[in-house]
Amino acid sequence: MFAIIQAAGWPIWPLLLASVIAVALIIERSVTLRAVKIVPPTLLDQVVSLYQRQGVSPEVVDKLAKDSPLGEVLAAGLRNHASPRHVMKEAIDESGRAVAHDLERFLTTLGTIATASPLLGLFGTVIGMIEIFGSQSPTGGTNPQQLAHGISIALYNTAFGIAIAIPALIFHRHFRNMVDGLVVDMEQAAGKLVDIIHGEREHDASAPRAR
Repeated sequence: MFAIIQAAGWPIWPLLLASVIAVALIIERSVTLRAVKIVPPTLLDQVVSLYQRQGVSPEVVDKLAKDSPLGEVLAAGLRNHASPRHVMKEAIDESGRAVAHDLERFLTTLGTIATASPLLGLFGTVIGMIEIFGSQSPTGGTNPQQLAHGISIALYNTAFGIAIAIPALIFHRHFRNMVDGLVVDMEQAAGKLVDIIHGEREHDASAPRAR
């Protein structure tokens, strides 16, 4: 492995750093973005049951907010359970945006690595081409060692750049789609809580009725 890095030249070091960061982010997001941890399947039922039995208390709300991202959204709604429906909904929306922002943490960095890695590989290719042209002596001769080194730099950096970009792009899109799905699940759960506390939503009277 060290021989490959040595053959690839100094342009490989930014790519190696990018690969280490990408692997660390993929592992971190894989552990963090687990559906059972973000949207516990029984949490809404527990909250509704507790609300119907004993109402809302600051201690319960604070504990709920620390339980999970979904708990944080539901806690924002419970803090405003005595307010009108639209106030409670606004509080939930504000908390939901903050939670969604936290869930998307590091995804921009992962997407940047997926985009920048081929460019870093191309930069290494250019450096290798410069080495190749530099192997030509003024008399028309060629330095074989410098020529081989230039070819190695060009090919290895191109390969490394593509090899890093492909998994980074796949996981970036996978995590982005996962976050979108989790946000939808939290919105649906929060909507059910609002309906339970304030009653089912009224249909628009001006909307055409089905015949």
